[in-house]
Amino acid sequence: MALVGNGAELEADEDIFEDALESISMFSRTDMATSSRPFASFDTKLASGRLGSSNVSRSTSNKVDLKCGLEECAVALNLFLSNKFTDALELLRPWAKESMYHALGYSTIVVLQAVMTFEQQDIQNGISAMKDALQTCQKYRKKCTVVESFSSLLSRGSLEQLTEEEMHAEICYAECLLQKAALTFVQDENMINFIKGGLKIRMSYQIYKECLSILHVIQKNKGEQQFFYEFEGGVKLGIGAFNLMLSLLPARIIRLLEFIGFSGNRGSLMLFYHARIELLKGNVEEAQEIFRKCISVQEEWKQFHHLCYWELMWIYVFQQNWMKAYYYSDLLCKESKWSKATYVFLKAAILSMLPEEDVVATKEDVVTLFRQVDSLKQRIAGKSIPTEKFAVRKSRRYSALLPAPVKLIVPALEMMYVWNGFPVVSKRKDLSENLLVTVEKAEAALQNENISDYSVDDECLVKLLKGCCLKNLQRPLQAELCFNHVIQSEKLLKYDHYLVPFTLFELAFLYKSQGEIDKAIKTLETARNNYKDYSMESRLHFRIQAALHLWKKTSSD
Repeated sequence: MALVGNGAELEADEDIFEDALESISMFSRTDMATSSRPFASFDTKLASGRLGSSNVSRSTSNKVDLKCGLEECAVALNLFLSNKFTDALELLRPWAKESMYHALGYSTIVVLQAVMTFEQQDIQNGISAMKDALQTCQKYRKKCTVVESFSSLLSRGSLEQLTEEEMHAEICYAECLLQKAALTFVQDENMINFIKGGLKIRMSYQIYKECLSILHVIQKNKGEQQFFYEFEGGVKLGIGAFNLMLSLLPARIIRLLEFIGFSGNRGSLMLFYHARIELLKGNVEEAQEIFRKCISVQEEWKQFHHLCYWELMWIYVFQQNWMKAYYYSDLLCKESKWSKATYVFLKAAILSMLPEEDVVATKEDVVTLFRQVDSLKQRIAGKSIPTEKFAVRKSRRYSALLPAPVKLIVPALEMMYVWNGFPVVSKRKDLSENLLVTVEKAEAALQNENISDYSVDDECLVKLLKGCCLKNLQRPLQAELCFNHVIQSEKLLKYDHYLVPFTLFELAFLYKSQGEIDKAIKTLETARNNYKDYSMESRLHFRIQAALHLWKKTSSD
């Protein structure tokens, strides 16, 4: 069991505590990765009216029993899904340091707000709430010495020695660890935080695996467990979600989300996921309507609106409806505080795709917008946001220090590529064909431009985007020619050095589609090992690692 440590260790040094847990964790593990709410199984009861009030009976002592904790958190969950976010927080707050489920529910909502706003204060509030939640859960976990921990390696009987409350404490602690990892990633995308977050995710999965072992042991005596089915639901849902996320297969994600009932009839959160599913399928028109509905069903959390604005902006970029895309980019610039530099750059990039007379009608000045980007960049925990650094670098062409700006070529499509939009467009032949037409027009326009320091970079960017369009349209030979042109121009690039490793990534997928798995793997390894210190490097490395994990497994099978 991962049942080592105490609250004092957590307060003294969280990282040391986690390392200790990691070092003496008892059972062998396999791969998987994310979790879900242990109290989600109460949703059905709430829907049927069995739990409709927050006036749940509670003992007069400060300790909240397991029954009370589960029931009140089920009520809070229903309030949250009904868009009554403040009411849910107020219900959970008074007992968040006494009850494991109140702590989990309260910290989950606070963390969700931090992830949506990216405000430094919200992130700090989320970290503080999650740290308190971990300490609260720790109070209910079984304490055992190192000797007891290692001795249980030899005997599964120790699993039956946990009380029901201690079992639920394990699953709550695992969920809190997972959300702490999410906040670690939000804070900064540097390698240290990725490692720290990864360790938390791994530890969370280890606890879920051990809870699964407990479940198997107590299965025959489930009648003795008052809340067996709540525990079983939490464990199986968590394990299932870990399997889902590690698979990294969009089709599986879609099937699971549909299977568990994301029908879009519960408040804004479910609608948002429903819309995302439709978008991943390529049903962009259906996704548009659902995102609009998601905006209309609640007003309390504007951050949900911002998420929908973001998705709608990209949908209109996919459709090359530039005026509509500009409308939502402008809303984000005015209302959202997540990354002003990114939003302003995107607005300027979208306006760059419009005819001059349409830009004049918006009363915007594209050059001025690009020049604002550098002054809007921010630092979180002392580090710059990678997407902002990318936007700042691209905006330097419009610097007031230059004699005249050297215009970016199809900047909105470049950002669409960076944000991984081409796989979505690949589901629709008509959208892919329209994009190809736009890219080929840009390619022809480059031939008439004066030579500048950016000429080779622009040419290679257009070739990369053209190759992606051709790949989506099942024209592999032409796509390969485009990709090879970029790779062969490597030594001529002056600014956009990211183009070569990203092109190798696309070329690898082209080889894979043609059945050349070994060649594809070798190309990915070249992209991973031979290039460094380029824009969006960590983002590409994650994509490469995911592909290599899947392809090598397929090759060995």
